[in-house]
Amino acid sequence: MTGARIDRLVTSGTFSLDGGTWDVDNNVWIVGDDDEAIVMDAAHDADAIERALGGRRLRAIVCTHAHNDHIDAAPELAARTGAPVLLHPGDLPLWKQTHPGRMPDGELADGQTISVAGTELTVLHTPGHAPGAVCLHAPRLAALFSGDTLFAGGPGATGRSYSDFPTIIDSISERLLGLPDDTVVHTGHGESTTIGAEAPHLQEWIDRGF
Repeated sequence: MTGARIDRLVTSGTFSLDGGTWDVDNNVWIVGDDDEAIVMDAAHDADAIERALGGRRLRAIVCTHAHNDHIDAAPELAARTGAPVLLHPGDLPLWKQTHPGRMPDGELADGQTISVAGTELTVLHTPGHAPGAVCLHAPRLAALFSGDTLFAGGPGATGRSYSDFPTIIDSISERLLGLPDDTVVHTGHGESTTIGAEAPHLQEWIDRGF
């Protein structure tokens, strides 16, 4: 057995909301050791995620939010592995658009901790991109799993239903900018960044009052 590590899998599919559909590539983050793991955002391809787990026990499927591209493979992965699907209740309206006949197995709450392979991840409720959006902070790994709240280059999109730009800026300002500058931000799409790299740009928006 080795210490906890972070594995990245990229899966491809579509994102649909407000009558539109777009092709997307999603990051699926797997945190664990050789024996057990958790998955952040079971996107598009349960087969690929199961292969990436490599027989490890899946302790939980954590949904950073409930846009369909982040949760479409979650029920199938849960059925195969027995792992519970966890979602902040603020995103149940979005969840039901994709999975009306299958509820999540448990709730995520601000301050909750999830343990895997000797590593604790703390749930940070960061609404704005979606009402129940969360990030997961793993200090021992110097890592933040930001879903679609924070990207390399700025905050997540807020131009669609259930989103709000001032709210996401508040979430980032109050919950994320205080993390150590060397915290690596593992995003829901695209390449990773750091808190230190994003802080100056975000502070400009905050100072301008959005």
